[in-house]
Amino acid sequence: MNTTEDFKAYVASVEESSDYHRPLAFGLGVRKSKGDKTLEVFYPTINFESSFGTAAVLQDVSAHRGQVNGHVKLSEEQLMTALSKFAAFQGDGETHPNIELLRQLTEAQKRANSYCQVDVIAYFLFDKDQPVETVEEGYFKIQCLSQLLVKPHGINCGGIFGVMNNIAWSNKGPILPEHLSVEKIKWTMLGEELVVSHVDKFPYMVNFHVPEGVRVVSGAKVRLGAHLSSGTTVMPAGYVNFNAGTLGKAMVEGRISAGVVVDENSDIGGGASIMGTLSGGNKNVISIGKQCLLGANAGTGISLGDGCTVAAGVYLTAASKISMYNAAKEPINLAGESVAEGENVVKGMELNGKDYMLYLQDSQTGKIVARPNTKLIELNANLH
Repeated sequence: MNTTEDFKAYVASVEESSDYHRPLAFGLGVRKSKGDKTLEVFYPTINFESSFGTAAVLQDVSAHRGQVNGHVKLSEEQLMTALSKFAAFQGDGETHPNIELLRQLTEAQKRANSYCQVDVIAYFLFDKDQPVETVEEGYFKIQCLSQLLVKPHGINCGGIFGVMNNIAWSNKGPILPEHLSVEKIKWTMLGEELVVSHVDKFPYMVNFHVPEGVRVVSGAKVRLGAHLSSGTTVMPAGYVNFNAGTLGKAMVEGRISAGVVVDENSDIGGGASIMGTLSGGNKNVISIGKQCLLGANAGTGISLGDGCTVAAGVYLTAASKISMYNAAKEPINLAGESVAEGENVVKGMELNGKDYMLYLQDSQTGKIVARPNTKLIELNANLH
């Protein structure tokens, strides 16, 4: 195939075959494994609803068929065959990420690793809503999130903790915890240090992918699978879990727990905490609207609409008793009607997602107060 017309005809012939199914997303991955356990899979470039010609090439070369989420191992010969299909695009002066990746993987596969086996796989995603069934699928889905191809909750990560292996993440690569002693001795005898940063089922995001326009001051504070939009800054005290993150520029100095989504121009203050859904029985998926502020050591277990402020030290829960007032500091009910003091008390969940609310604690009575928020925050443009 020496011309682009030949390539297009070839792709068309593959796609027209009766057993071919176009994937929703796909990607080439570098997989590390030890015995029958997959340690990690790195997908440098994931194609989501795009590059279908490359998908056809990879499915044809690997003889992958069907429409069930899955992967196939690619040999060096298969990689070279796939690369040859793109001969018409060589030297055309344009950038082709998938072609360049194929070239890099073909060369890299010739190198050995002293601890784990390294191979190349092609992963094909047809159904983004099915739970995670393999380690390869788990890594594919969380990298879809960190590469900003889907938003939090936009792909099903259910079951991922039961599938992923617990790994000791080190400066020498991923190691099974039970092998640490042996590996420590080996590297010591070679005159080198083995340093473990953490033991977890998830690596740090920055070791796999960093979205454009994002600052992460401490790599340990962002798990792979976090979704950080351009303009987001995560300070040393901040933390962002997987399947959670930001939808625009934001300041993160507190904790964004699993499942939490923070909209643009919002500030999660130092020590602030947003309740997640991984533990504690909380089923409510928390979101923070645009231009919101969680003050220092504040927190919330209910969603905030746009333009909300939670004052420093105030923690809102679904069961919190909150006294409502209007802008003139007169007691009101949920409908905004004037009522007697004491009749203005509502539960936090009744204010879930309400826009332009200021939550603070009365310093004399100790009660939590809600009233209209008339002064919205503005992020420091120099920091984003």
